[in-house]
Amino acid sequence: MALVRTTLSGGVSATDLEILLASLTGLSVNSTLKVDGEQMRVQALGSAATVPVKVLRGVNGTNVAAHPTGAGVVAGDPADFTGKPFAIAARARDVVSYSASGALTLPTPGRDMVAILNGTTLRAMTLAVPTKENDGDILIVVGNGKAAHTVTISGGLGAAGAGYTVGTFDVGAQCSMEFIAANEVWVPLGSPMSGTLTAADVAVA
Repeated sequence: MALVRTTLSGGVSATDLEILLASLTGLSVNSTLKVDGEQMRVQALGSAATVPVKVLRGVNGTNVAAHPTGAGVVAGDPADFTGKPFAIAARARDVVSYSASGALTLPTPGRDMVAILNGTTLRAMTLAVPTKENDGDILIVVGNGKAAHTVTISGGLGAAGAGYTVGTFDVGAQCSMEFIAANEVWVPLGSPMSGTLTAADVAVA
């Protein structure tokens, strides 16, 4: 089957064995679901999206985790998730999504992280100083909907202090910010692109 996309219509804890999806279109028993960085296997489907879907958690060697309402879900045949881009890479990368304002979780030392800000409602996020153990860890903050999300970085980007502490996403497009931890500082990663992308920029102030 072709890959299909939907979202969680209810939050999921790390121990839940049933989840609610906004749509069941294209799903069948044994379909694989990818929610953030976790993959699940459908074990039973109800007759409507209001009926919880029974799932087997953490399949294909992925980590079981909690997921918020609105988190994106990609679904398909099990074979669709055994190779790139869904196979686990040599360097582990966690995917965590947020549907409310609050603190971004620091990456687990030795792992990279993608933090997805769900929806088109502004998410005001904070980012703590990385630990010594985070050196070399990459954090990517991505908006999966157009909104003027903010990320307040303790100490400022590159330890620049005042004037470089808040990144504000442009409301005209889905935006992202990318950092690498070095010496207990979040250092912005440069972009290989040139030119002017006025609708997809992140203003830092």
